[in-house]
Amino acid sequence: MASSSHLAVFISSLLLLPLVFPSIAAYGDLLKEMKTEVVVEGMVYCQSCDYYGSWSLLKAEPIASAKVSVICKNKKDQVSFYKAFETDGNGYFFAELEGFQMSHSLLDHPLQSCNVRLVSSPLENCNLLSNINNGLYGSPLRYESKRLYRKDYEAVIYAAGPLAFRPAHCPAPTHN
Repeated sequence: MASSSHLAVFISSLLLLPLVFPSIAAYGDLLKEMKTEVVVEGMVYCQSCDYYGSWSLLKAEPIASAKVSVICKNKKDQVSFYKAFETDGNGYFFAELEGFQMSHSLLDHPLQSCNVRLVSSPLENCNLLSNINNGLYGSPLRYESKRLYRKDYEAVIYAAGPLAFRPAHCPAPTHN
């Protein structure tokens, strides 16, 4: 009998905690409202003619307004997320995968299910797709322990690439 009365007192005290400490109730509401987003970041370059035919990005220049796509497939190998993103003035893209959902926590996880591909370059002299870091067939994502925290927002940031377009015409090498 004494144990059931102790249990009743304990449960009652738990129910009264939010009244005594309103911040506890607010914290619980914040946890319910906070959403965790998936973000993919990376760089897009124009490969130097000096390194044409290799995966080297030495002397490469960043491309502003280049387009990449993020494609995620579910466990049945069906596309579950697709969106194109544009690089900023420094060739950097920050792709928030708004609406991305996992139906299976392991098989649909971004590290297994998502990749980044080159789409287009605004540069006429550097707009051919290259397969540097698998830009043609899908650069896999890497987890680099980066997170972004805000008041009601948390983002897990994955990296891809760097990716590169290549020039359509490179001058023949001259041997001195």
